[in-house]
Amino acid sequence: MAGYAWVLEVRPGYEEEYRKRHDEIWPEMIEALRAAGIRNYNIFRHGLTLFGYFETDDLEATKAKLAKDPVDRRWGEWMAPIMKIEIDPTTNYPYLLPRQFFMP
Repeated sequence: MAGYAWVLEVRPGYEEEYRKRHDEIWPEMIEALRAAGIRNYNIFRHGLTLFGYFETDDLEATKAKLAKDPVDRRWGEWMAPIMKIEIDPTTNYPYLLPRQFFMP
């Protein structure tokens, strides 16, 4: 299973709202992520910077499943006003970070 990471930002002044929304994440959003093959999903915050890490067996299948999922679309629309998200135009997905080091 491969691991993937991303970096996004919370808009200034929305740090507590971001935390609250994830503390109360919709159960159907968790199910959508699982159904798309995502496991071991973690998000960390430092100031306004968010660092996310997740694992999936097939990234392309995961992205395709989420792109069609109405719950994921609704979640993205709900979160958009409080976040800065850079989308990679070649993948239509947030930029994924290249791995620089791995310690088995």
